Amino acid sequence: MRARYDDLWGIGELAARAGVTVKTVRFYSDGGLLPEASRSAGGHRRYGSDALDRLRLIRSLRTLGLSVPEVRRVLDEEDSTDGAGEALEGAVAERLRELGTEIRSLRWREAALRLVQESTPGERADRLQLIGGLSVPPSTAPLVRFWRGWLPPRMPRRSVDAFLDVAVPRPPDDPAPAQILAFARLNALTVAPCPGAAQPQPEAHRAVGARGAAVLYAGLAEAYELAGVQLRRGREPRAGEALDCFVDAYTSAYGVRDGGQFRRELAGQLAVDPRIDRYWELVAEVVTEPGRRPEPTPGAAHDWLLAALAVQTGTSPPTAV
Repeated sequence: MRARYDDLWGIGELAARAGVTVKTVRFYSDGGLLPEASRSAGGHRRYGSDALDRLRLIRSLRTLGLSVPEVRRVLDEEDSTDGAGEALEGAVAERLRELGTEIRSLRWREAALRLVQESTPGERADRLQLIGGLSVPPSTAPLVRFWRGWLPPRMPRRSVDAFLDVAVPRPPDDPAPAQILAFARLNALTVAPCPGAAQPQPEAHRAVGARGAAVLYAGLAEAYELAGVQLRRGREPRAGEALDCFVDAYTSAYGVRDGGQFRRELAGQLAVDPRIDRYWELVAEVVTEPGRRPEPTPGAAHDWLLAALAVQTGTSPPTAV
């Protein structure tokens, strides 16, 4: 049943009631989002009262940041008899994801600006160069590539992913300037050319092969967690459950038995293996909020366990590099 002509509004009256411009009403009408009820004898657009509700809905959706195609999908679903709101839910969820990324980027830019602002004139050139090496929001891809070069080749993907979850820090969503600087330095460290011909993978890890590496790294993860408990308590390196778990990771990977001779040989091997203490120092700075006590990193736990092994076997502790 058609609405009576007297019940219809012209484009100007609809625009005034909705609080938008005539140009806006014409745009949505021409795009098919706002159907006309009829045309006057002179060809002017006429709209029913339902057009006001539709126009208000369009305006609300656009205010939320939905694109015109997304608005169209929402309206089409509203017009269908079985519309379940999936188009609106999907569009809102996608916009929230986009806003989360935008907000995170803005927070990183703000912290980076504060870092430059707080720097001395002598520090600014170096820090600007470090910041220039980052994407915004920051990517952990260089760190992942660094560790994929470090880990034994053909190591099972599940084991690699589990290690990367621990070794690659998640950039904080709302960083302090010091965390920006630490992450920028960490990024620079991982993209810099490695000394020597290849990535300095520890010989103690390389010798076990792909399958043994999966066993080794799973055992090390458990040992690092136990050592982390000791670090949080401020305990000095010593024999105990954490060290036994650490050694067991190597015996299981090598398929040998534990004993005093094995522990002395392992301590000697680990003492000369390459280490990346600077990486773990920067990781601690990235993940720790200013003013809080640093959480133990796998690197800190590894150093604690190496020192404990050196104490137990009477060997020299490894030298940091």
